[in-house]
Amino acid sequence: MAKQKRWVRVFAYDVVSNRMRSKVADILEEVAVRVQLSVFEGRLTDRELDAVMARLQPLLTREDKLRVYTLPDGLLAACRRIGGAPLPEQQGFWLL
Repeated sequence: MAKQKRWVRVFAYDVVSNRMRSKVADILEEVAVRVQLSVFEGRLTDRELDAVMARLQPLLTREDKLRVYTLPDGLLAACRRIGGAPLPEQQGFWLL
């Protein structure tokens, strides 16, 4: 099976309930890096994104909002930031 491409995904949300907001953050912390209180960045395949969205969907109400932006290759490097840790670069590694 071919290896799926990992895209940079930016998650931004506004969840009314404190309890549900914490649950959303907990799920996103499993797959992404928090860059703001309600913004996360991570590298996910389409399949991984679908799985995360399936976990988040039941937690959100009509008043809640969630956006996921997909950044093309190289665009993250063009982003400007002040403060906070950058998203770790995707790297291979050697196991000795």
